[in-house]
Amino acid sequence: MKTLQSRSWLVIAGLVMLMALTRFNHFGSALVLPDASWAVFFLGGLYLARFSGALWVFAALSVETVLVDYYAIAAQDVSAWCVTNAYGFLIFAYAALWLAGRWFAPRHTLSVKSLAMLCGVVGAAASAAFVISNASFFLFSGRYAEMGALEYASRVAQYLGSYIALTLAYVACAVLVHMAVLLLSGKTRHDSRAV
Repeated sequence: MKTLQSRSWLVIAGLVMLMALTRFNHFGSALVLPDASWAVFFLGGLYLARFSGALWVFAALSVETVLVDYYAIAAQDVSAWCVTNAYGFLIFAYAALWLAGRWFAPRHTLSVKSLAMLCGVVGAAASAAFVISNASFFLFSGRYAEMGALEYASRVAQYLGSYIALTLAYVACAVLVHMAVLLLSGKTRHDSRAV
């Protein structure tokens, strides 16, 4: 159990660092990685499903998003355009990602079948988070009073693919790190389940 807890703390530290290093730049640039927030929440649910303090980690990561956003707006001159009455609804998008990862955790192995299923679950979770975040922004931000729901949906739908692809890319990197750690430590396939 002590090994499980110590691995969990390493996962938590990695997720906190990934969020801190990427969240302030949503789309990324030549010098900065794009926002990994959605992958962080999915991976938290996946790799911390058996961690006794998982709910506190979810809460802490949620607070971290607010702190990083505040820093980006206050110190980095990032636009506050998205910070509206809808901002609080992001917690539901993050929860959808976390819960999807948590649901998949007992099914997660490093077999080809499991990895293919993981891609589908990540895609579905990112899609749900996308719908939650965009629908709440449309309904509560006050920015689209003159626009109909169908027009709004058609405008934001073009971004869905990039959200799914980015979340998948970060999750794939995490799985590759997971595989490398198992290989280097000489663990067997039975030891390849989530932390």
